Amino acid sequence: MEQTLPYGWYTDPEILRREQERIFRTAWQYVGHTGQLASPGFFATKVGRTPVVVTRDREGVLRGFVNVCRHRGFPVAEGEQSRETLQCPYHAWTYGLDGRLRKAPRSEEEPDFPQDELCLVPVAVGTWGPFVFANAGPDPEPLEQALGSLPAQVEELGLDVDSLVHYSRWETEVAANWKIVCENFLECYHCQVAHPAFSELIDVSPEAYVLSTDGRLSTQHGPPRTVAPTDELPRSQFHFLWPNLGINILPGHPNFSIGPFVPLTPERTYRFLDYFFGPDVEQSWIDELIAFDNQVGQEDVGLVEGVQRGMASGAIEHGFLMGRSEQLIGHFQALTAAALAE
Repeated sequence: MEQTLPYGWYTDPEILRREQERIFRTAWQYVGHTGQLASPGFFATKVGRTPVVVTRDREGVLRGFVNVCRHRGFPVAEGEQSRETLQCPYHAWTYGLDGRLRKAPRSEEEPDFPQDELCLVPVAVGTWGPFVFANAGPDPEPLEQALGSLPAQVEELGLDVDSLVHYSRWETEVAANWKIVCENFLECYHCQVAHPAFSELIDVSPEAYVLSTDGRLSTQHGPPRTVAPTDELPRSQFHFLWPNLGINILPGHPNFSIGPFVPLTPERTYRFLDYFFGPDVEQSWIDELIAFDNQVGQEDVGLVEGVQRGMASGAIEHGFLMGRSEQLIGHFQALTAAALAE
């Protein structure tokens, strides 16, 4: 049987430091949606450890910058706002939504003040439908290349992402390493044991529940046990884009939830999900889906936090993987180990 990563990798601060440097600093990260961006406007976020602000100007041009003032390092943006400038609260240095320094108080007292050279540091941003991604690394690959076959698989299901409307954001923190939370997402071997309601909705038997990988993309396809005549989506798709993005599409009416697994400490992870629905989906169906999702999520919290306690005990060096049922975890761990070895 295939061995897992060493359990020490799930508790060691040095491993997390290397992951931040070698994985998250150069990876495309889902950071929000276009509905957060008035024109003009901005929202603040993070890409790994890098604070980022995403802007959209009156012409609709989307840009991203390191959210750090060039003067003394204070963040220039917080939350999301509709306005045409970014102003540092420390000394009121003011930037346009294009990142150019517009005003620095008392700069006229400085000979040869290099105003044109003190722009905000740019980061790459891109969109797929209403979904906004950012990459703070040097010379990132195009977002389309990073997404791989994901858009095509979603389109093949019959879901038009451009038609989706943002509904709500769910946020939580869990007492588990980010890799444990990702690995739990990547297998349904536990579903019949831990998720009875999910297993009643989706056929999770090995014959029906299909697993596949394509580059950095891992996908789980699950057919519903019953199909209603009004269902527009005939089956579920659960996608994971390495290193840390999860996507859920359930059968029925147009729906899509997307969000990252963000490491906070070696033993704590921040998770958020943005929920999107088709414009004509009834409120009662939305309420049922979100309640269902919350139930499954709460069941998962107990699982991943239990795994963290077991790994942190130091009593066992590693675990083992079931080759067929947990193949996506093996894929995730191979990509992670290769990145840390570079």
